[in-house]
Amino acid sequence: MVRSIMTVSSPTSTSTGSEDDPDESSGQLSNDIFLSHRPMAVLSDHIGSVSCVALCGEFILSASQSKDIIVWQQPVLRRFTKFGNGEGLVKAIVAVGNQLFTAHQDCKIRVWKVSTKSKNNFRLSSILPTTKDYYLAKFINKTNYVRTRQRHYHHHYQTHKLWIEHTDSISCLLVHDGMLYSGSWDKTFKVWRISDLKCMESIKAHDDVINGLVVDSFGVLYSASADGLIKLWEKHSNGCHTLKGELMCGSGNGHSKEMAWNCVVINGGYVYGGSSDGFVMGWNIMERGDEMGLACDVKAHDKAVLCMCSIADVVCCGSVDSTISVWKRGTGCGLLKKIGVIGGHEGPVKCLEGTCSSRGGNGWFVLYSGGLDKSLRVWWVAVGDRPIKSRAPLALLCSF
Repeated sequence: MVRSIMTVSSPTSTSTGSEDDPDESSGQLSNDIFLSHRPMAVLSDHIGSVSCVALCGEFILSASQSKDIIVWQQPVLRRFTKFGNGEGLVKAIVAVGNQLFTAHQDCKIRVWKVSTKSKNNFRLSSILPTTKDYYLAKFINKTNYVRTRQRHYHHHYQTHKLWIEHTDSISCLLVHDGMLYSGSWDKTFKVWRISDLKCMESIKAHDDVINGLVVDSFGVLYSASADGLIKLWEKHSNGCHTLKGELMCGSGNGHSKEMAWNCVVINGGYVYGGSSDGFVMGWNIMERGDEMGLACDVKAHDKAVLCMCSIADVVCCGSVDSTISVWKRGTGCGLLKKIGVIGGHEGPVKCLEGTCSSRGGNGWFVLYSGGLDKSLRVWWVAVGDRPIKSRAPLALLCSF
């Protein structure tokens, strides 16, 4: 049975924090929480907008066009190599073990073998769907065809595609429990078994494009879409997913009627979505009754939130307004307090990734942001009960 989860704004859910942008080194806000940050590097080797960024072992990867995936070596942040395949933008990157998956505008997922011992460090090993899957689906069982609507420039046309194929840009990737999840502008998400790269499931999940996927600690999958819904999908013992519920915003608190969800992340026991009207909303995933409680509903930016990342109890949001807002989650609750804004990009911030210090107690992390200004920027960020004025030497990155 499908359970619909309806949520509305709550008087206790709005938290604003400090609205003043901090200077380069630190900014103070209520409750003596401080944000300290400084730029560490501006990496500008891309030929186009930086569309996605991901960590892969000792490397940080950023991508623009399909043949423009750049590998940066840490901690020196020096360009290590460049690779790519296909046409159009790279929309998402995710790494697991010695494998790397890239999602492309040409509706394909490319699989790369990662090796630090070979001259060909990132070698293309497969393209999904695989040739074997095509053969089995096309010639063994004719019922594997489905009717789809494809976009070509500004026109739509009817075509027949295999159910294992995405028919529009793949917008997001997620790895969980031996499975690769791909979300697409064709309104579906597909589930691939990593061990043999077989497509196990395809679900028509939304009425508009899917922009984000995330899995919580209970194994529940969340899909964020431009149709204004974040849907919950429960995985059963046979591996199949069924709709568990829906999260949506109310019409109050300044929300746009045409709002879309652009991204979704998990932080602690809460799921947060970033919207096209500049809001961030959060729900308590620990509440498993008839409703998931709304934990926060904050206006994060004047323009759309395009991306989010979660580091410890901090949530960072990148926006069309070219800034990154930094929020701290309250202890024992999902309320977000704004602790500052990081500026520097000369265009919308399209992607974010972060990694914590491995030296416990330092309270700092490294933030990577990619933008439409063709740059990947690296920031040293600290959140604590006092401002940190030290210049965070590059050697601090050696702990990663």
